[in-house]
Order: sequence, then structure tokens, then C-alpha cells
Amino acid sequence: MVKSLPTPHPELLKEGVKAPVQETLLTPRFYTTDFDAVAQMDISAHETELKAIVDELKADYNRDHFVRDDEFKQTWDSIDGEKREAFIDFLERSCTSEFSGFLLFKELSRRLKNRNPILADAFNCMARDEARHAGFLNKAMADFNLSLDLGYLTKSRTYTFFPPEWIIYTVYLSEKIGYWRYIIMFRHLEAHPENQFYPLFRYFESWCQDENRHGDFFKALLRSQPQLFNNWKARLWVRFFLLTVFVTHTLTVFERVNFYKSLGIDAREYNKRVIEETNNTAARAFPAILNTEHPEFFRRLEECSDRNLQIAQISKSDRPQLIKLLQKVPSFLSIMGHMVRLFLIKPINAEATRAAVH
Repeated sequence: MVKSLPTPHPELLKEGVKAPVQETLLTPRFYTTDFDAVAQMDISAHETELKAIVDELKADYNRDHFVRDDEFKQTWDSIDGEKREAFIDFLERSCTSEFSGFLLFKELSRRLKNRNPILADAFNCMARDEARHAGFLNKAMADFNLSLDLGYLTKSRTYTFFPPEWIIYTVYLSEKIGYWRYIIMFRHLEAHPENQFYPLFRYFESWCQDENRHGDFFKALLRSQPQLFNNWKARLWVRFFLLTVFVTHTLTVFERVNFYKSLGIDAREYNKRVIEETNNTAARAFPAILNTEHPEFFRRLEECSDRNLQIAQISKSDRPQLIKLLQKVPSFLSIMGHMVRLFLIKPINAEATRAAVH
């Protein structure tokens, strides 16, 4: 049985406005980068493909999709207790993640407008999509008498600097794992409509196509930069980012087993399939991927989750901070140890198997 944590009761900034979740390694992060370096990227090797993706983004196939229909016009008091709090937590984290993407893409578009028009147009379209998603999620939160103050979030969150190459790797993976998270959930609820307790889930099929198009753009951008895939450093970096994304996903899913249970989804199987599909998809862009079929792979991921839950339990205790820190050290070291062992598992050469990937 997968261990989990109870969902914390929402804290408020003021009446009806939820306080942002405390920033941790698992909460959605806000990023900034070297905008000049992005503007100076030579994209000529894949310019035709990038222009085609920009044209597809400009077509805005989902312009009329995110419209709340009559099913939303009812009270949702029947969703209560742990189920309600788990769903609000899901909405908040999803909204924060989408809004984070909007802020990064909008600033990239603004900074690149007169220096790299193709990239500026792409980032502008993706900012539009992310803003639309964040707004739709925030309206869903309002159905539960809460919302996020996105202006406050913009000013209060810590911004993490990533160089452009890290942004490309991480956003590509974020978009592709987002696609698989949403489409697997959508297909499950399509097959089990009795578990679809709120109409938002019906929108996930078209929603995840936005994620997919964004990921395709970042794949083309990555492949236009040979230094991001054709040397030993790139092969080490992509393994590192795949591993950190998969560890983070596992820890996040296993912390929120109750949410997935409310949808009739087995958290362990869901986590496994999302990771396997994302890893296989990454073979289309990255020079190497992880060996998820290795017998130690998912066992060690779940060991990381168990240690993370222990850390969370220690944090909630009323012991002095220094004592809690000392008690957490063995679990932190254990997580690091499992991650090192996972990193050392022989990877799969994606360049050699690219033609076999579907």
C-alpha cells in the first residue's frame, strides 16, 4: 500500500483568497534566464520546423475550448472533507505551474520581440495558452469559494535563475510530462465517468494538446542547438534532468494519493505509466534516456518517496527546529543515495534507437 500525507487545510491571505503554498523543492517554481543568450541563439538549422510550429501555435485551435458551460453553474458543496481539500490542492498547484509558465514565456516574448521574431512569436503564443489555463483553473477554485491572487504571487515568489540550456531541458520535460499526466487522467475518466466528480476533467484532452505543442516547440529548439545533444556533457545533463523530474513527480504523486484515489486511479500505476511514457517521448529529443525497465528503477523512486514522507512527518512535529533538522539528515542522505544509484544505471542511447521510437 502506498503511504501518503493528509492534505493540509487551506490557509487564507484574506476572505476567499488562498495563501500560496509554502515554497519547497516540490512546489512549482518561477524561473528567469539569460534573455540575451536566448535572443542570440542560431536557430537556422531547424528554422523551417520552428516556423511551422509557430504557425500551428498561432492557429490557436483551443481559442473557444476553455469556456465554462452550464454544468459549472451549480453548488459544489457535495465535494467535501479530504476530497475537497485534495482537489483544491491539485487546482492550486496546477494553476501556479501554468502561471509560472506564462510569466517566463511572456518575458521571453517581450525581450526577444525585436531581436528574434520567430522565438518571440512562439513564446507569445505559449504565454497565451498558459494564461488561459491558469485563468480556467483559478475560476475552478472560485467554485470552492477560493482563488489565487496571481498579482501577489508574481511579486511574492522567489525566482530561480536557470541558464537557457537548462530552461530548454526542463520546460521540454515539463510540457511532455504534463501531456502524459493529463491525457492518462482523461482516458481513465473517459472509461470511468462515475469518477468524474467535476467538469474540469472533460477539458483535459484539448488541454494536453497545448502541452504537447509546447513540448514540440522546445524539442525543435533543442535540436537546433547541437551543443545540447551531441556531446558527453549533454548526455549527462539530460539524464540528470530526467531523473530530477521523475523523482519530483513520484514524490508529488505519492504525497497526494488521496486525490488520485478520489478519481479511482491507482497512484503507483499512474506514476509508473506517466514516467515510462515521458521517458519514451524524450527519446525523440534527448541523446539518452533512463532505463525505466531496470529492476531497481521504480523501487528506488518509491524509496525516495518513503523518505520524503518521513521528512514531512518530522516537519509537522513540535520539536525544536535544530532537532528536526538533525532527524531529517538520514532521510535526506538516503534520498541522495538512491538518486545517485539511479543516475548510475546504464542509460539507453536514444540516438541509436531513434528510428525505432514511435
